[in-house]
Amino acid sequence: MTTTAYTARPISPRALKELRTTDDAGRRTDGFTDTEGGSPLRCCLRRSEPGERIALVSYAPLRRWASKTGAAPGAYDEQGPVFIHAEECAGPAGDALPFTGAHRTLRRYSAEGHILGGRLVQEPGGFQQAFLETFDDPAVALVHVRAVEYGCFLYEVRRDDEVRGS
Repeated sequence: MTTTAYTARPISPRALKELRTTDDAGRRTDGFTDTEGGSPLRCCLRRSEPGERIALVSYAPLRRWASKTGAAPGAYDEQGPVFIHAEECAGPAGDALPFTGAHRTLRRYSAEGHILGGRLVQEPGGFQQAFLETFDDPAVALVHVRAVEYGCFLYEVRRDDEVRGS
């Protein structure tokens, strides 16, 4: 994990409650016991432990953000697979950026929900500079951190001065 001035936002408790019943593709959510562990959990921003009950659900992060802000992402709206705990969990244990041990892409979005580009971060120490440069652009409203190998959404980061909890 890497510490920066920016906070990783897990999937919100309200969205998690909904996703634990029906995912964003309209499918019923079924949990399973993770026998191996290591799945990146988007509810508490850590890897799963062997024996934990988790679920793989379809999640549309930009669509959910847009529904709160009035943005219209159009074709940039996408949904993809994410792991969450099958039951409610305590959420993240700290404020360090998770999942920084591999190459990541920072995908930038405008307040309208349109993609403004991306940036590859190759080293854990590169996140601080990448976020500073990303948020130097006043057009950037939020960033999705994604896995390079599959493109999966890992977490969202917004400007530090934005009200938290939304």
